[in-house]
Amino acid sequence: MLKEAIQYINSLCSPYVRELNGQTWSDKPLHRIHHNPKAEPIMLSTLDGLCDYLLSDFDKRGKLFVHVVSPTRVCVFSALDDERSREMLIVANAEVPKFQYDFFHDHESFLINLQTAFLDAGDRALLLKFAGTVESGTIAQYGDDGVTQKATVKTGVASKSDAIVPNPVTLRGYRTFAEVDQPDAQYVFRMREGGHCVQCALFEADGDAWKIEAKRNILDYLENALIGIDEITFLS
Repeated sequence: MLKEAIQYINSLCSPYVRELNGQTWSDKPLHRIHHNPKAEPIMLSTLDGLCDYLLSDFDKRGKLFVHVVSPTRVCVFSALDDERSREMLIVANAEVPKFQYDFFHDHESFLINLQTAFLDAGDRALLLKFAGTVESGTIAQYGDDGVTQKATVKTGVASKSDAIVPNPVTLRGYRTFAEVDQPDAQYVFRMREGGHCVQCALFEADGDAWKIEAKRNILDYLENALIGIDEITFLS
């Protein structure tokens, strides 16, 4: 208690400052007090809204820095001020359907998500047809490499046949801003028996290459939409 009391008393004293060998020393930490308020960023959900704001020059923007952070996030910053800090002016967060990858969904949920979270492109139609006609209790595996699967599918009102599960598959999901092209990506499609129903899953298999393509699409869109404004620097 005595040690803490002494430390508290010392903290109430003014700092002792001394010049030594051309340098300034103090017996207490010193913090510079400055007044440099920043505005709250404008929150948007579209690239069009971001471009409309920048083209309007509503806040007399000066030099700006546009950072494509991810396929679903773009931030706009001011240039460095006298305090060597930037002001975040705009944040655009894309609103995309939620779909959980690397997770086994029940049969019906998977079919619904496949139609609502993916465009009608690539192997979507093939996957819908296969997953929609597979019979529960018929999924079998060939070998032990965990790659090839076989299942029984309905081919007519009363007929059935064995088929190889399509793998890998190329799909185009809603994964970035609606104003730009959605990127294709490859997935490992897997099925398994889960309780009383078939379960389906998509495992990402392109090493996140789709993210690079999506960010490039966003960057191209912004550069074209904001052409002629020389004081904007783009980075992805």
